[in-house]
Amino acid sequence: MEHTSLLERILRGAALTLVVIFFMFPIVWIFMMSFQTNETILRIPPQLVFKPTLANYTALITGKLTTAAGTLDIAFMRNLWNSVFLSVTSVAVALLLGVPAAYAFARHKFRGSEDIAFTLLSFRFAPALLVLLPLTLYFQKLGLANTYIGLIWVYQLICLPLILWIVRGYFEDIPADIEYAYRIAGHSWFATFRKIALPLAGPGIAAAGLLAFIFAWNNFVFALVLASADKQPVTVGALAFITSSGIQYGQISAAIVLSITPTLALALYAQRYLVEGLSLGAVKG
Repeated sequence: MEHTSLLERILRGAALTLVVIFFMFPIVWIFMMSFQTNETILRIPPQLVFKPTLANYTALITGKLTTAAGTLDIAFMRNLWNSVFLSVTSVAVALLLGVPAAYAFARHKFRGSEDIAFTLLSFRFAPALLVLLPLTLYFQKLGLANTYIGLIWVYQLICLPLILWIVRGYFEDIPADIEYAYRIAGHSWFATFRKIALPLAGPGIAAAGLLAFIFAWNNFVFALVLASADKQPVTVGALAFITSSGIQYGQISAAIVLSITPTLALALYAQRYLVEGLSLGAVKG
């Protein structure tokens, strides 16, 4: 058994502490800024000790932003709801379409299957600006511009390829003999998929859904071009804090804190699924 000396443990703990401080400092600083006014934030040198205020959060919740130019109406809470609705619905649709497709690509090899799968994955690689112009023209002709349905459809370019390829790998790691034995017992293909494949790949599906949710939540370009203010998520709604009287850093910081809270809570909750995914495919005797 390897033993480490006290000095090695101290040095390792100090190194880990420095790494945590380095990566967490921006988040902690933004959190502190959310309780400060613009005057305090822009003060040089910066002050670690200040009188906190809830005015930034109050402005976001009430929708009234007070600046030097007057009082402005903001719709941050509506933008936050739009982000939740668009991300959850888009991931749900992507899971509904992508999980059966991933199972088909993993279990049924046919001519051109790899080409089709790679073509779907290439949608994820394509820059958003490359498809924005044709998408805008098509959406205007189809009446999908500035609609939730249109945005959910476009978000499939983000969620569906990601879920398809991640879940496909999990299905391929499941021993096919387990499913064959269940089919020999007289069960249908759909019953095998629902009762055997889905539970075994559950952690992988949850991990893929979490990643797709984060990517959908952070999307900016599609919603900026294809939706108006009442349909835009928080990533676009944050532009309202850049006013004629200057940038409202306190409100932006409060908006960041509120916008990352759902994804952070979801990631912390889904950690156990990520850990369970490490043992996916293992056959226990």
